[in-house]
Amino acid sequence: MSARIATRPAVRPRAWLRGVLVAVVGAAAVTVATGATPAAAQSAAYAQFLDITPTNSNAELAGGLDPRLPTASAVLGAALASARADHVAPTRYAALLHQYWLALGTETTGIDLATWDPNVGFAANATLVDRVYANYGRYQREHAELNWAGMAGMAGASFAAGFWDIDGGRTALTVDAVHRLGTAVGAAVGTLPTEAAALLPADVRTLATLGPAMTAEDLDWYQKRLLIMQKHIYFDMVPMHEAYARAGRPAIEELAAAGLLDANAETAWQGIFSGTAEGRADATRRMADREQNQVVADQWDATASSRGGVGRALSYVTTVAAQPSIPGTRAPGVASPLSVVGTVGGATYRLQAPLPDFNWADRVPRWSYIGGDTVPAYQRLVETRPAEAYALLAQPFPDFVDQQRVLRRVPALARDLGTGWSLTREP
Repeated sequence: MSARIATRPAVRPRAWLRGVLVAVVGAAAVTVATGATPAAAQSAAYAQFLDITPTNSNAELAGGLDPRLPTASAVLGAALASARADHVAPTRYAALLHQYWLALGTETTGIDLATWDPNVGFAANATLVDRVYANYGRYQREHAELNWAGMAGMAGASFAAGFWDIDGGRTALTVDAVHRLGTAVGAAVGTLPTEAAALLPADVRTLATLGPAMTAEDLDWYQKRLLIMQKHIYFDMVPMHEAYARAGRPAIEELAAAGLLDANAETAWQGIFSGTAEGRADATRRMADREQNQVVADQWDATASSRGGVGRALSYVTTVAAQPSIPGTRAPGVASPLSVVGTVGGATYRLQAPLPDFNWADRVPRWSYIGGDTVPAYQRLVETRPAEAYALLAQPFPDFVDQQRVLRRVPALARDLGTGWSLTREP
């Protein structure tokens, strides 16, 4: 896969030149994308869509960014073209612009934006989940420079399989499976001296305590939290990528002029525009940082702190059970295994266990793992084995997910979690 954009100097246009570029090229892009004629676009009303602060920007409710905005791209595009033609400041039509590219993205993906509701659970959203990740892969296949999208699509296979099992809408992390994992850890902890068990991180002890008592309602709640975060990432990333895929650099410039991109995101796109391997690599890392540390960071915090320890226990279960689908990425417990040192019976001991020493609901270790392991692994893959990356992204997404299904690994995983524990005295 070779980049399909020409190399351009990464120089930001002057503000006035950007405005001219957006007004001229941006209006043409919308006319092409929607099929609207200039006359039809000019007649569209847009005043009601100006100066809107979206009420659903975190994607926690059904529908698009705000109920005041249409969800059909043709209607949005006509209003947007009229606002551009009348030289309205992009900051005033920012929500309209955001929803327009979001609507185009969902229509292309085969998702009904108006009815998209993470709160109805996984069974009602199973097909949608597949389409979200398949669409990310499509961006990379059609535009080889869009590495973050390819990484998101490929990692999505383990995300979908590790958290949900595409099997008639049933959950992968069934109550029985969580019970088995929690019981295995609890049994291993029970063999340790009391002082040694106290050395374990709180998440391990919480899993040992709450895992065997987890309920179906707990898992349903957790799945809905994950569906919300998936939708939130889509809301943030897809408009940018859809705009670039359809209209190129001018569309990204317009998003920036509307205030929809911060400095980090603008720098990421400049790296893509540079046409260099270094620029693409920097863009991948910056967009992954945006995804994890800006878009869903607060939602992970809220999830982990909810339901009296259930949020932490389930987020730790999914950290333990994760099976990365990006070649070269290590499982969390391999990348960062649990090893703690403390005093037991007046002597210093090291306790080691076949568990990850972090919970990816926590910001710093989650980014350390993604930024230090996942991002470099994907970068190596697309740079050194692009044909392999393309083949993985081109396969039907349900088939990719099926290869990662966690239910197939629960018996072996439970066995592994019950062995490999050691308590050794330090010199």
